[in-house]
Amino acid sequence: MLYEPAMADDAMKTLLHPFETGMLAPPQKPARVLFLGARAGFRLPPDWSAPVHAVQGFRPDFLALRQAGVEVTPLAEGAGHAAALVLAGRHRAENELRIAEALRRVASGGTVVVAGGKTDGIASLRRRVEAILPVAGSAAKHHGLVFWLERPADAEAEAATATLTPRPAPVEGRYVTGPGMFSADAVDPASRLLADSLPDDLAGRIADFCAGWGYLAARLAERPSIRAIDLYEAGYEALEAARENLADAVAAGLPVGFHWQDLAAEPVAERYDAIVMNPPFHQGRAAEPELGARMIAAARTALKPGGRLFVVANRQLPYERALSQGSGAQGFRAQGETVRDARYKVLWAVR
Repeated sequence: MLYEPAMADDAMKTLLHPFETGMLAPPQKPARVLFLGARAGFRLPPDWSAPVHAVQGFRPDFLALRQAGVEVTPLAEGAGHAAALVLAGRHRAENELRIAEALRRVASGGTVVVAGGKTDGIASLRRRVEAILPVAGSAAKHHGLVFWLERPADAEAEAATATLTPRPAPVEGRYVTGPGMFSADAVDPASRLLADSLPDDLAGRIADFCAGWGYLAARLAERPSIRAIDLYEAGYEALEAARENLADAVAAGLPVGFHWQDLAAEPVAERYDAIVMNPPFHQGRAAEPELGARMIAAARTALKPGGRLFVVANRQLPYERALSQGSGAQGFRAQGETVRDARYKVLWAVR
């Protein structure tokens, strides 16, 4: 079975290494395998016949998996899986949550296999898990580490799951967040600067691009002049948190839309009086300001004539150039800067 990309990354190679070398037997039909944190590009060993159900909540990766023909959902589903693969990343709490999810979904006696890059803290994750459950084996390969364990009987598995499931306190006593989300422990200062600097006359139908867990949208919902708000976010779980954070506004009768969408690849159908945005500029560890530029281009298309865009960014990012692109009816007819502090700037533009 192949799910082969242009290039598979090292962590996924590390994850499958035990099955390729005979340290673990490749799963066979009718067994089912869960793959948490999956990304497109994994190549299963030739003697692996069990179907793989991928779980990926980041919309670009979800779309890439679906395009590759992989069965994928944004959240884990079902129980009684024979095995689970867990691709670990940089966020410890998110990694622990994925392992806890694997323990919930795998049958007693099944195998949970975890792998990640050495520079992403995989060794400390193994030590954390080993303090809770016995680790059956491990191997180092492709600049990473893979380890595996047998899912214990239900009582022990439930205790381990509870230990590995984080319980974050609400941010500022009101905002629900979760592991791995952007600014999960506090309100992002750039977003706060943007919210505090938005003009008093903002009104009509508003969109929050790259909405995260909904801080900007929640601040906008406090304004009686706002007629409707749509949130666009690529992270499924962040968008679900935003639903909770906007629940009071929805209950009060404000129309709020929640769109799980990759703004760089999927067009926006609606048109807005204003768009607010704190765009990402990192892909993994690498800074990619072009990501923000693509979000600005998407916002330009989604604004009504005369609609306004408000963007917050690190001071060094050259988003002024992105705002100046386009011409005539397709571009911005005016742009400028609202405010800046030691780290951030707030830019505006009019369609």
